[in-house]
Amino acid sequence: MQIGFLEVKWTDILDITLVAFLLYYIYKLVRGSVASRVFLGYLLIYLFYLIVKAIGLELLTRILEYFMGVGAIALIVLFQQEIRRFLLLVGKSTSLTNNQFFSNLLGTEINSNEKFPLKSIIEAAKTMSSEFTGGIIVIQKEDDLSKFAESGDVIDGVLSKKLILSLFSQYSLLNDGALIINQNRIKAAHCILPIASNDDLPSNYGFRHRAALGISEATDAAAICISEENGKISLAIDGNINTVSVTELERDLKAYFLK
Repeated sequence: MQIGFLEVKWTDILDITLVAFLLYYIYKLVRGSVASRVFLGYLLIYLFYLIVKAIGLELLTRILEYFMGVGAIALIVLFQQEIRRFLLLVGKSTSLTNNQFFSNLLGTEINSNEKFPLKSIIEAAKTMSSEFTGGIIVIQKEDDLSKFAESGDVIDGVLSKKLILSLFSQYSLLNDGALIINQNRIKAAHCILPIASNDDLPSNYGFRHRAALGISEATDAAAICISEENGKISLAIDGNINTVSVTELERDLKAYFLK
């Protein structure tokens, strides 16, 4: 295809489309975080570098080339969480064990309702919300949360609404910190979670919300946060946290774990 003096091939259109698609998903991964502003700044510097190179300013071009080379390494360090989440997303979408067809073929299919018994968790969150009992409930998906479980007290008990409520009771010595659930068992309580570095969180989000968001950024786990100030429930998944109703909590958890 000829556009004026430019010859556009179908490979050029495919190349531009794929780059646009990649940039869009990178933006989705980093939006709302400090990393997004760093990424935007790097893109602007790269654009300036292309302009300087086209003009022919040799000295400034060499300086910017050196900066871009060092900057690429800095970006890997700054975006390590986002890169990890991107690779996790690719890995999950191509994993044979997560594919329904191959699971049936290999005989490894596990009933999702048995693997992720959400009913007890949702009912416990509902009761905690109505009683203004604060807490964080972390539900493990594929990523191993052993290092976070080891920071607390090992429970390894059968999952139940009563056990969750008793652990978060004001009279419990384990009510501070997070509860980690793996399949149908409560692995540990009183656990320490990584804190999110997002500066754009609403002012009504406190330390618990940052911890819930932090574990969802570092892993593929889902974190339910109940505020003791207002009883509101927040759900953190894939580095995003939102205040939800009990109905929305059930819908989002089922969509994430039982799909």
